[in-house]
Amino acid sequence: MKRLLSSGLVFLGGLVAVPVPASQCEMVQRTPPPDHRCDPRLVTLRTFFGKMGCPAQAYVREFLEAADQYQLDWRLLPSISFIESTGGKMARNNNFFGWDSGAAYFDSPEAGIYAVGYQLSHSSVYRWKDLDAILATYNPYGQYGAKVKSVMQQIAPDR
Repeated sequence: MKRLLSSGLVFLGGLVAVPVPASQCEMVQRTPPPDHRCDPRLVTLRTFFGKMGCPAQAYVREFLEAADQYQLDWRLLPSISFIESTGGKMARNNNFFGWDSGAAYFDSPEAGIYAVGYQLSHSSVYRWKDLDAILATYNPYGQYGAKVKSVMQQIAPDR
């Protein structure tokens, strides 16, 4: 009994002394998404798409969040969407970007914004390229790059 009691105390003492790790969820520090309510880019994009009567006006926050998350020029995704689908007017399957020659299907316009942003930032086809090279890869025909850059300038001139 003494042996059982002493080993039980040691075990119990060990349990008390061993720290209980927090769950993985508690250990991860979550950073809140950026608050774009006071971001002047939000007003600029809303105004641009609003003047053109584009459905993309409803997704300007997502355009900015994707650009910030994937470290893209904040005017790039909106400009591509404008060239490809007139800011969603001509979009099929929530594909504002003509992605995969227009054949890609996205669950929502937001999903398309994040998916295309992710590809432009992370895909080996686009990563590490400057704007001209990204646009030439995206669509190598005609004056595509010049058209997208022209829309970027309409949204907001380079600083």
